[in-house]
Order: sequence, then C-alpha cells, then structure tokens
Amino acid sequence: MNRRPESYVKPKLVPSPQPIPDLSFVIPAFNEAGNITRTVAKVDAHARRLVSSFEIIIVDDGSLDSTFEESRALCAQYPLRVLRLSRNFGKEHAIMAGLESTVGAAVVILDADLQEPLFHLETMLKHRAEGYEMVYAVRAQRRDETWRKRVFTRAFYALLNIGGDTAIPANARDFRLMDRRVVDALCALPERNRFMKGLYGWVGFRTKAVAIELAPRATGASKFGFAGLFKLGLTGLTSFTAWPLRVWTGIGMTIAACSILYALWIAIRTLVFGIDVPGWSTLVVAVMLLGGVQLISIGVLGEYLSRVFTEVKGRPGFIIAEDFSADREHL
Repeated sequence: MNRRPESYVKPKLVPSPQPIPDLSFVIPAFNEAGNITRTVAKVDAHARRLVSSFEIIIVDDGSLDSTFEESRALCAQYPLRVLRLSRNFGKEHAIMAGLESTVGAAVVILDADLQEPLFHLETMLKHRAEGYEMVYAVRAQRRDETWRKRVFTRAFYALLNIGGDTAIPANARDFRLMDRRVVDALCALPERNRFMKGLYGWVGFRTKAVAIELAPRATGASKFGFAGLFKLGLTGLTSFTAWPLRVWTGIGMTIAACSILYALWIAIRTLVFGIDVPGWSTLVVAVMLLGGVQLISIGVLGEYLSRVFTEVKGRPGFIIAEDFSADREHL
C-alpha cells in the first residue's frame, strides 16, 4: 500500500470568489417602517433595469418601530442585507456602517424616505462612465422649507467655507454615486466625529453635481429637527475649519485697542477739561462685556476639546447588533 510522505500537507479548499456586484445601495433608516417596503421595491426595480447585479444594504439606526422586522422580511424577495445597530448612533455613522459592509464596484447612498427621485441614478451612471468617480445630488431649491431652516443652512455653509481647506458645496445631498476607490478612501479615515458632506469633499477625486427636486415624503416626517441640524453643524465647523478658534485673537485685539483708546479719552478729558468721569456704570459694562466674551471663547474651545476627547478615546463609531440576509447566517 502506498504511503504518503511525512512532508505531505493536505491541500486546503479555497472557496471560489463571489462575483462583485455592479452596484451596492446603502440605505440608512431610523423609524422608517412605513416607507422601507416601498423603498426597497423601487430600488430593486430601477437597479434591475440599469445594472446586471447589485446588493441593497439597509442600516437600521436603532429604530424604535418595526423597521428592522419589516426589512428582514424582505430578504427572501430581494438581494438584501439588513444591519441593525445596537442603538441610535446617528445618520453619519449609519452611513459608514453601510459603506464598510459593501462589496460593489460602485456604491449609491439613498435616504429611506426616497425623496430623491431614482431616475437621476441613470444620469449618475452616465457621468461615472465619463470618468467621474463621485456624482452627487444638489437641491435645486428649498422653497418647501421654513425660512429659519433656509437661513441657518445658508449661514452654515458660508461659515463652513471660511478659511477651510476643503470646499463643501451648499445644498449637497447624501444621495450620491461613488466609485469603489472613493468608498475605500472614506472607510480608511480613522476619525470618529464624522461630518460626511465634508469628508466627501475632503477625499477629493473627480466629482460632478446633479441638480434634483425632492419629492414629498410618502409617510412620516423628517427625523432631523433644528437641534439635530445644529449639533451636526457644530461637528462640521469643528471638523473642517479652525476660524472659530482664530477669530478670538482678533476679538481680543479689538477689545484691547478699544480699551486703550477709551483710557486715553478719559485721561485727556480729565487732565485737559477737568471733567471727572463717573466709573461705576462704565466698570459694570466693561466687566459684563469681557465676561461674556470670555465665556463664549471658552465655549468654543470646549467644543474643539470635546472633539479631541472623543477621538482620543477611540471608541467605534457604531456597533452592529444583528447582521441578516437570506444567504447569510444570522449573527
């Protein structure tokens, strides 16, 4: 009987590589049980018409309704994978959870309410064929928003682009088509405080904007209130520009110059005209002014310091509690 040599090593069975989908769709969702079935059906119909293979990844960002259960039930019908985060980490981190799970040659980010018309996807794919590595949607108008939100948005982007190294386009949406190289670059960034619209611009690559008109929501309401937008705005300002720190040098120099001029005026008025200037009201106003300026500057420093504190701790941006698909083991 032939015996195997002692040096014989049993060959390992290497699984054949899975085909790479043409497109991966990332859909972050928070309390979207009323929209998710309709959204997945529409995405599936458009994708089958445009590409030969695709995958859909829904990221349930700690929803309090039946979003996860509704999404999981769809896995038997569609090429769908559902990630449930352990809690609500915010849309920016939900997007990253989806991006890190994609394998497609290109990735599309969509909102679960599907206010962005999907027919723009064909235009985006044409621009990608022309060599653009990121094609993003821009709102053509904001007439459906309150005046307060419009003013806040306009002021925010104006402030964000003052002295910044990266030009961040106003009215840009998360709805975008990105080449795999762009996605890999985003996933390689180590920061925890993520302002995605800024990061899209920071990674660079050839980009193209597509103007769109938003459709009304089918059900529900926007999950982003003024408080959420304000918090996201602070993250964007502290992540992409340092002028809120530097401006206090100018404010301090201005106050110091005004104080010197006022002191000279008091001295001249007293010595030349012999008029004694009462000091109580002036002193109170000066103390309150300087105290307010100092508190504001300390608050700005605190915002930057809190970002540094978050980065130093090194906690993950999200935790995946469940990962479910029809051909994947329930983890």
